[in-house]
Amino acid sequence: MGGNLYVVAAPSGAGKTTLVRMLLETEQAPRLSISFTTRSPRPGEQDGREYHFVAVDRFKSMISAGEFLEWAEVHGNFYGTSRKWIADQLAADHDVLLEIDWQGAQQVRAIFPEAIAVFILPPSMEELTRRLTGRGTDSAEVIARRLAAARDEMRHVGEFDYVIINDSLEQALDDLRAVVRASRLNLDAQRARHAALFARLI
Repeated sequence: MGGNLYVVAAPSGAGKTTLVRMLLETEQAPRLSISFTTRSPRPGEQDGREYHFVAVDRFKSMISAGEFLEWAEVHGNFYGTSRKWIADQLAADHDVLLEIDWQGAQQVRAIFPEAIAVFILPPSMEELTRRLTGRGTDSAEVIARRLAAARDEMRHVGEFDYVIINDSLEQALDDLRAVVRASRLNLDAQRARHAALFARLI
């Protein structure tokens, strides 16, 4: 059998990155795919940990070479997922989690329709504004652009299998854990993982 592929998407500020980090720290969780990006590192970020930071020219050459499972331009920067790394992990029976935007989710599900897609929503636009402003990393112009983009992004929520409203971080984390755990227990996954037991019992 192959591993499960989880796709987690959200508008900027909805708490996607925090939820994914907490999931990876507390759960026997999927392996996180590290995306390539052309944006500059934020304070505290390290190449190869949060992202693989690359120049625009290199990113475009990787597009031409077909190295990305999905890629997109978001807020003026490019982001992409390594096709080979994902395929190798799934073939080795490892679960993989992609933290990407809705455009990337569409591209991934066109290739892996069995991917389990989760969308994170903020509890309100007011709270989303407060979170983006509270970061202290973006200008007012950038925040306004992100809020406008968030409205467009949230219109794609109907393309996802699960929706988590991140009002309480602890509850949202429990909800994300529930999705991961339940997907490991579906009939096909359990039949493949415990083939000998199924043969003895059934």
